Amino acid sequence: MTAVLKLDNLAKSFGAVKVADELSYEVEAGEALGVIGPNGAGKTSMFNLITGTLSPNAGRIHFEGRDVTNSSAAHRSRAGMARSFQVPQPFTHMTVFENAMVAATQSAGLHGHEAERHCLDMLEQTGLLAKANTAAGSLTLLERKRLELTRALCAKPRLLLLDEIAGGLTEAECTSLVKTIKDIHASGVSIIWIEHVVHALLAVVDRLIVIDFGRKIAEGDPREIMESPQVQEIYLGIEADV
Repeated sequence: MTAVLKLDNLAKSFGAVKVADELSYEVEAGEALGVIGPNGAGKTSMFNLITGTLSPNAGRIHFEGRDVTNSSAAHRSRAGMARSFQVPQPFTHMTVFENAMVAATQSAGLHGHEAERHCLDMLEQTGLLAKANTAAGSLTLLERKRLELTRALCAKPRLLLLDEIAGGLTEAECTSLVKTIKDIHASGVSIIWIEHVVHALLAVVDRLIVIDFGRKIAEGDPREIMESPQVQEIYLGIEADV
């Protein structure tokens, strides 16, 4: 298989604090990769490095075989990367449909009827079509998270980065959202998903990596990784039995 994303010894520090420490891994085309780690482990900073809102101190980033280490965030977005944010950031005074149109026109480069049709299709996929003409500022938390997902999908990504999109949802809301993400994965979109709601993550991802202090400490089958004593000690606060 072909790697859609490759991180090669990525490093980033803020003074003495390392948010990426010789971080290396690949994501295959069509794969869903889960990322876990304690708060402050560098997970969101990793997304910022991948999408170009942070520049690494060292290392390289390749997207679909091209070196994008020095490319702008806008270039990476137009090239096929899209992300959701942990805290939804809609344009609150615009409608749900208008929010979607911004992504379709600015990132996917669509216009006119083509852009409108694409946005309506994505709103239907994420369960927001009935809210298309609703002001984004009046949405519930679940609806805002679905709008984050919609906007990312309207950019027509080949690599979708999800940052704790299940956080704060009820069990029923989480189950509904997982189904939507499964459908997106089944369509062939590659996914990297950072999440603390582990059961949601395990329902979707093919592989799991664990990050602590910016360094990858484990990688492999999701359930095997979660049963690792080292991971339980670092991530769950359970002391390893030695």
